[in-house]
Parts: sequence; C-alpha cells; structure tokens
Amino acid sequence: QVQLQESGGGSVQSGGSLKLSCAASGDTRCMAWFRQAPGKEREGVAAIARDGRGEYVDSVKGRFTISRDNAKNTLYLQMRSLKPEDTAMYYCAAREFWCDLTGRDTWAHWGQGTQVTVSS
Repeated sequence: QVQLQESGGGSVQSGGSLKLSCAASGDTRCMAWFRQAPGKEREGVAAIARDGRGEYVDSVKGRFTISRDNAKNTLYLQMRSLKPEDTAMYYCAAREFWCDLTGRDTWAHWGQGTQVTVSS
C-alpha cells in the first residue's frame, strides 16, 4: 500500500503561483493530480509517467507543470497564472498502469488533499 501526502496548498490572488508536492512512501509507475471544487466532481488535472511523459486537462495547459523526482518518490505540480476557478482541494494519486487521466476510479492510491484558494 503506497501512502501519499500532499503539501504546498494555500491562498493566493489571481495571477499568482503555488507549487504543490506529494511525497510517496514507495515507487509507483503513474502519478497524477486531481482536484475537486465544492459541489463538483473530482477531475483530473495532470498525470505523469515514471519517464516524465505528462498529460494535462485543457483548462491548465500552459499554466501548470507536472514533474516528479523518482529518487525522492515525490510528485510536484507547479501552478502559475492561477485563476479563481482553480480553487479546489487538490489530491495526489498513484497507480501502476495507464499514466494518463483516464479511468478516474481506477487510481488505487490517494492522498488526503491540500486546499488551494485563488481570490480575484
């Protein structure tokens, strides 16, 4: 069982930046960031394979960058040009197959989440 712990959330103004981190207790092939705003379904934001190949949801392309440090078993999400609509609880997830944003319910491991709030 892989344990995931997110950090780095906070409150920023529109146009600001934040960098999220997710520390994993072990190595996993695929990792991703999801987010869930109040009253909305959880959506995939970005996913990354062990070799660094990433995928993004259209709404964050060009603003967010997903990366990982395999030696440290740590996942990152650099968020720039933040908008109020990016406000959500952000979750880290991991699984051993499909290093993309398909199959939201097939991600085997989840963190507890870190809150990101963007004010206008």
